Amino acid sequence: MLRIEALEKRYKTGDHALKGVSFTVQPGQVVGLIGPSGAGKSSLIRCINRLVEPTGGRIFLGDVDISAVSRSDLRKARRRIGMIFQEYALVERLTVMENVLSGRLGYVSFWRSLLRRFPQGDVDKAFALIERVGLSDHVDKRADALSGGQRQRVGIARALEQDPELLLIDEPTASLDPKTSRQIMRLICEICAERKLPAIINIHDVALAQMFVDRIIGLKAGEIVFDGHPSALTNDVLSRIYGDEDWNAQRKAQDEDAQDAAAVAAFEIDRARHLEQV
Repeated sequence: MLRIEALEKRYKTGDHALKGVSFTVQPGQVVGLIGPSGAGKSSLIRCINRLVEPTGGRIFLGDVDISAVSRSDLRKARRRIGMIFQEYALVERLTVMENVLSGRLGYVSFWRSLLRRFPQGDVDKAFALIERVGLSDHVDKRADALSGGQRQRVGIARALEQDPELLLIDEPTASLDPKTSRQIMRLICEICAERKLPAIINIHDVALAQMFVDRIIGLKAGEIVFDGHPSALTNDVLSRIYGDEDWNAQRKAQDEDAQDAAAVAAFEIDRARHLEQV
């Protein structure tokens, strides 16, 4: 379980990014973090894994106060937190297997990691995770030969290779088409449910978040202005988070985009079948 208590972040520039943010994420719960640019979403995620240092407040993962661990113990604490990045953060020249195994770098010696000699148990687990994310046929393929959706699946498997107790996910679908975005969100949510993993997803696509996550937290100017079930995210609430907008028109446009993507996919399938018959 993740527990955030009165989290504050003020940068040296004077920007007050987080203002007493408090919430709890239960095991297996997937939380969508929404809000306009500058609302504090990225600062919140970076404070949780201490890529930036909180100014105040406390961050508990289980019984451990992440915000209080020393610099020398921070590497060990970060093993417990898996990160999935918008831009994948893969090593392009390495294979799918090698990228997934990099999730164990915090557990093996320097020489083992340098020579890429991982314990057999780590290798077996990597094979199982690659199969779980649907990439069994791409184990030995280099990362730079993969599509965006396949790269994100590698990123998910790599994060799980850590045996994390929490997933922090930054814009996992920002570079993906609508169909692939839904597949990736579904995969993340299924895995979190299977493993009882709490997760926080920083996401701009509100409709996609409403479709998949268990709970939505809306941030504005560093403060929580909404925390509840996706079905409670009404037009009035969205306007309070983002400002005035024709949200019904936005939803209609997103529905049309999804229908267009489905039609294109169906056309490509029919075309492929026709070519096979010729």
